[in-house]
Amino acid sequence: MTRRIAFVLPYLTAYRVPFLEHLHRELRGRDIELTVAHGRPTGISIARGDELLMPGATPLRQRVLPIAGRELVWHRGLGALARANDALVLPQTLHNLRTYPLLARRRVPIGLWGHGHNHVTAHGRLERGAKSALTRRADWFFAYTEAGGAYAERAGLPRQRITVVQNSLDTTALATARDQVTEGEADALRQRYGLLPGRTGLYIGAVDELKRIPFLLAAADRIAERLPGFRLLVAGDGRQRALVESSPAAVYVGPVDPVRKARLGAVADVMLVPGAVGLCAVDSFALRTPLVTTPWAFHGPEFGYLEHGRNAVVAQDDSYARVVAELLCRPRELARLRRACRCDATRYTVEEMAVRFAGGAEGLLALAEPKSRTGGRSSTSALAPHSPEPVRPARRSRS
Repeated sequence: MTRRIAFVLPYLTAYRVPFLEHLHRELRGRDIELTVAHGRPTGISIARGDELLMPGATPLRQRVLPIAGRELVWHRGLGALARANDALVLPQTLHNLRTYPLLARRRVPIGLWGHGHNHVTAHGRLERGAKSALTRRADWFFAYTEAGGAYAERAGLPRQRITVVQNSLDTTALATARDQVTEGEADALRQRYGLLPGRTGLYIGAVDELKRIPFLLAAADRIAERLPGFRLLVAGDGRQRALVESSPAAVYVGPVDPVRKARLGAVADVMLVPGAVGLCAVDSFALRTPLVTTPWAFHGPEFGYLEHGRNAVVAQDDSYARVVAELLCRPRELARLRRACRCDATRYTVEEMAVRFAGGAEGLLALAEPKSRTGGRSSTSALAPHSPEPVRPARRSRS
């Protein structure tokens, strides 16, 4: 009998679609039906303008409750998803209020997926403890990276209930698009934006506070003082867009699709992201534009993909501009970093991510109890979610 699993996202973005398409196919081959459900962007995410509606996905109605400087979200429809599916995978976030009653009632096995550890915030130790407790209550954890998997294990989940998915973009398609950019196209782009070979930086991502945009633009100015003609291409959108548009060393190009992103990568020498590093890490691999960042406290989990001196450079704040300028003057060093980027682009892929996620989904579904003859579900309180061996799936017949 076909098993059913629902995967809930805070909201949908274009970069998630290739992974979801691969996941659909991977699960279908394992006789598992996937339902994708999603909410809407909130807070800082709204200004990024990256929301997407995907045919076949289930939009969830939501209510946003601003409390004590935080935005709490209540998603309507998750109960119906629990009744229609054999398992749920929900975001590992404290502000999704609907998660707590679902975990308490436990009608179906529930997996959480996310970064794992949370950053230091104004809420401090209390918030970190709450997130550990939430993670510990899950039947399965889908971690973005190895560090997130280690966090879940420390929180109390057994290792066999943890899947490290290696969060990624469609690096295969982006690397292919990058390889297909012709010299003529690259030259035309350089002429359009007044770029010089060897003196071009690239920033891709949200244009907001988490990315340290003022620091980035100040660094671009200092690099241009050292290397006349240096320009920083900025692709993305957000609340600090006006700062970029007024910067003498920056060229704002707005949000870009994979084809335009590949062309920008073809004319850029380095990627500059001094703020929060997330999936731009795998962008840098696929585009072969080595990333230069800082040891900031608020990096995303994908910062763990970077290896200083091999596929990226991590510089201190006070030497950031100097390090970038010196790197641009060392073509052999840049070439060595690019080779490592090309290699790692084949390691972090949505194809591999889908295979790993599907394996974890099978493990989560193996915890599902059979439907009763009346079509309801018995309590899953006897699942012993932290026992060392997963419960084997019972045979079920169609009703």
